Amino acid sequence: MAAAVSSPEVAAEGREPLLSPGEAEEEESRHVETQEHYKSRWRSIWIMYLTMFLSSVGFSIVIMSVWPYLQKIDPTADASFLGWIIASYSIGQMVASPLFGLWSNYRPRREPLVVSTAISVAANCLYAYVHLPHSHGKYYMLTARALVGFGAGNVAVVRSYIAGATSLTERTSAMANTSACQAVGFILGPVFQTCFTLIGEEGVTWKLINLQLNMYTAPVLFGALLGVINIILIFAIFREHRVDDMGRQCKSINFEGEESAVLDQDTEGTIDHVAVVAINFLFFVILFVFAVFETIATPLTMDMYSWTRKEAVFYNGIILSVVGIESVIVFMVVKTLSKKTGERAILHGGLLIVLVGFFILLPWGKKLPNIQWQEIKNNSIPRTTSTEMLLPFWSLQALQLPSNHTAEAVGCPVTQSWCLNTPMIYLAQYISSDILIGLGYPVCNVMSYTLYSKILGPKPQGVYMGWLTASGSGARILGPVFVSQIYTHLGPRWAFSLICGVVVVSLLLLEIVYKRLIAFSVRYGRMQEENC
Repeated sequence: MAAAVSSPEVAAEGREPLLSPGEAEEEESRHVETQEHYKSRWRSIWIMYLTMFLSSVGFSIVIMSVWPYLQKIDPTADASFLGWIIASYSIGQMVASPLFGLWSNYRPRREPLVVSTAISVAANCLYAYVHLPHSHGKYYMLTARALVGFGAGNVAVVRSYIAGATSLTERTSAMANTSACQAVGFILGPVFQTCFTLIGEEGVTWKLINLQLNMYTAPVLFGALLGVINIILIFAIFREHRVDDMGRQCKSINFEGEESAVLDQDTEGTIDHVAVVAINFLFFVILFVFAVFETIATPLTMDMYSWTRKEAVFYNGIILSVVGIESVIVFMVVKTLSKKTGERAILHGGLLIVLVGFFILLPWGKKLPNIQWQEIKNNSIPRTTSTEMLLPFWSLQALQLPSNHTAEAVGCPVTQSWCLNTPMIYLAQYISSDILIGLGYPVCNVMSYTLYSKILGPKPQGVYMGWLTASGSGARILGPVFVSQIYTHLGPRWAFSLICGVVVVSLLLLEIVYKRLIAFSVRYGRMQEENC
């Protein structure tokens, strides 16, 4: 969404100037950003990029090892409890985001950033010591992961700071960079985990402090170290900066000192709450459908292509890694594209691509999937339960075959009645869908954040960003539940039809509120809208 300053003559028409030409020129010069201020502002924004990256690494760096570590420290834990541990991160983030956002509205943002990061560091250290208690180890792990998610609530502070420290022309690029750092964190987290497996399950023990350094604890301790470095950088480099939609320096409650004597005179006016609610709903849908896509990968490919659990995890891991790389590239491209077409049009196109991606997944052919009959040759394993279906693909890789079974039954379980009459989804359909969803999701993600920040304008955005983050966390919680209930019991035809229906509703909502999704300054005539 490009913008140009509206004509000052029009604004002043019919009014007597309050300042003489010389005074007006002096006043305008006070708004101009110095080179030193510009460099400091962007150094602080880069610290926010790092914070976003570390937040996503904190989620993904242990996700592949949670299940075996849980079994090691507490044999009473089952797959359903693993589902709670996976979900606890999103629950913690959902609770914390509005709280940290509210804090950042009234106090220097350094405070919630340091406190939230310190909580994550402490939670990672707790995770490294959950093996010490002789019982209830699973509850300590649940607490640790929930606290890591609580610390990740600083995402709302990061986004609100970037929104306030960038002009309209800079914001799309900055939001795209933020999302790219988040995506890279999700991709590199499992890579770090893989490197730490070289330490082995036993590892070494530092008896003085009862610390076991092994393949399970090394990743979280590494995450804690990164968190400490992040805190140091926040103190050393991060500074409060705020500019208005036109890039002029402003002052806000977040400043600890008198860094700018210019008060923001453009905060008058009310936020369009219809547009705010609409973007929150659209963002929830975007993250919900992606959570479904991510969660359904393993059970779908096991049912349709007779893959074993190991094959499903391995192949889907490759596919989703490629999708992650695709997303990072899209984040970079969309910055340039939005300058030509505007954010609303790109959001509309992204939703259409996601719709086509899920529409392709609908079963169309006549060939049925291979059926997994129970008790074949007395060596079949129990079918994947609904609680296991709730787990993302990276958690399922750790579910081991029972020792009294010599082979793993593959195919679509006969206990899922839809397997007997639902056509197979061909591999070409699945790959095509992955590519399209991997293209549409990052587009929608960036445009939602960008439009949201522009709609809020110069108003404090902490709480609003907190609610947007919370809606995304809620979507990541409900996505796996949708898969476990709808897909398992009704099959892919119902599941993907309902997803398509939800996306269509989102497109209709976007059409209804399309003209309201404009920048705060444009809405009140302080700037002119171009290419929106």
